[in-house]
Amino acid sequence: MSSIDKVLARIDADLDNSLDRLFDLLRIKSISTDPAYKAPCREAAEWLARELNTIGIEAAVRDTTGHPMVVGHKKSGKPGPHVLFYGHYDVQPVDPIDLWKNDPFEPSIQTREDGSKIIVARGSSDDKGQLMTFVEAARAFIAETGDLPIDVTILFEGEEESGSPSLRPFLEANKEELSCDLALVCDTTMWDAQTPAIAVMLRGMVGDEIIVKAASRDLHSGLYGGSARNPNHIVAEIIAGLHDENGKVTLPGFYDGVIEVPDNVKAVWDNLGFSVERFLGEVGLKEPRGEKDRTALEHIWTRPTVEVNGMWGGYQGAGSKTVIPAEAHAKFTFRLVGDQNPDKIQEAFRAYVRSKIPADCTVDFIAKEGSPALRIDFEKPAVEKGKKALQDEWGTEAALIGMGGSIPIVGDFKRMLGMDSLLIGYGLEDDQIHSPNEKYNLTSFHKGIRSWARVLSELAEK
Repeated sequence: MSSIDKVLARIDADLDNSLDRLFDLLRIKSISTDPAYKAPCREAAEWLARELNTIGIEAAVRDTTGHPMVVGHKKSGKPGPHVLFYGHYDVQPVDPIDLWKNDPFEPSIQTREDGSKIIVARGSSDDKGQLMTFVEAARAFIAETGDLPIDVTILFEGEEESGSPSLRPFLEANKEELSCDLALVCDTTMWDAQTPAIAVMLRGMVGDEIIVKAASRDLHSGLYGGSARNPNHIVAEIIAGLHDENGKVTLPGFYDGVIEVPDNVKAVWDNLGFSVERFLGEVGLKEPRGEKDRTALEHIWTRPTVEVNGMWGGYQGAGSKTVIPAEAHAKFTFRLVGDQNPDKIQEAFRAYVRSKIPADCTVDFIAKEGSPALRIDFEKPAVEKGKKALQDEWGTEAALIGMGGSIPIVGDFKRMLGMDSLLIGYGLEDDQIHSPNEKYNLTSFHKGIRSWARVLSELAEK
């Protein structure tokens, strides 16, 4: 029996103990955004550091200006890449608590109507269950072989769900210690319950808020209506002009840096069985929007967007109040792809907005920090090895997918530490992360552990 087969057999035999350890971690109320849970966040960090030390990974809790980091090392100068595994131990608040069927911090295994089993608890999928798949894979490897097949550094943070305010300063201060050949990031999903995935594209983002001001005060619409400027009308005109009749964004230079996806990759996506009717139907919609000459997967993975996230002005209370408001507001975000430059996108947007402001009105802007998109070479050796490992475990070719959202840490690893990332996770779209009754499939946990063992083994191969 090969070494990897022995490791996999140990993982299978130890699954119940692995679940017990996961449940211990899930019981810790590590809600990072609420100061009332500062002590449980440290408790989670200390729990993880103890577990890593127990299995032979030298680890310590490292203080920051916020919640602590956990850093661990298992290095012996082995050939092959030195990898940094990243996860986060903090979780979202549980509100609204009345929608939970059970105590969110008392994990349980439940059986669904189709016979599948799920782990239900806050953090089961995002991200404690995910990060523990790697810890348990490392545990099995070290227990069976005495070591890991490649050098590994581990970084667990405790502020991912509250904006990671301490992360960049920590990376900067510990750049030499944390810079590796490759980052492994687990905070992602599979394509579906049977098909593993590697995320190779992440959209970037930049945002802006506008405040359009007209009269010096709210005006009576009977006295001034038809003569005085209405800021709501101005904001509506700004929004309406951002897209043309074909769904394209009208800002000059907006598509500079957008890169076309190769036809062979599009062909693979065409065979994934994605249904736009089902995708939209699940949220009560039918008709796709966006660029009319693009598919829905292109819309959410590889095409840039502008969205209005909020707009308001004037009276918001019950009943009516016949006023022309003195000011109106709108919040915008742009999802970016390819080599789009966040600063240039923001500049183009602001120039467009200013062009729509009448001479007797003003506009103020409130910027949101931007980050560029990220993409990983589909043919990089680490991606190919990840694909092989996942196919060996799941019996299905791993899908190379895009992600409509952003994972800021991946950009920080690239820009600050010079590392590409291999993004492999075992979450599913129906895991209800950030919502009541969050769950993680038992199969995701079990086969996730086995998958990471295979990935480590493959990365060690020349």
